[in-house]
Amino acid sequence: MQRRHFKQSDLLEDRLAEEAAKLRKEAQGTPPGIARERLMRRARQAETGSRVGEWLRSPGLQPPK
Repeated sequence: MQRRHFKQSDLLEDRLAEEAAKLRKEAQGTPPGIARERLMRRARQAETGSRVGEWLRSPGLQPPK
């Protein structure tokens, strides 16, 4: 059996930024508590991943701010 290969059409940074926005929107509709905090944490992690990817591809590799 052969594995199916899938070519991503969007950059990882773009997908992570979209995921972060989706998670933040979902968190706004969630009552305060553990579930909301988990959504916000996942959104922050996705944003951080997006920024790291951009930083790694940037010319000069300046340290993150």
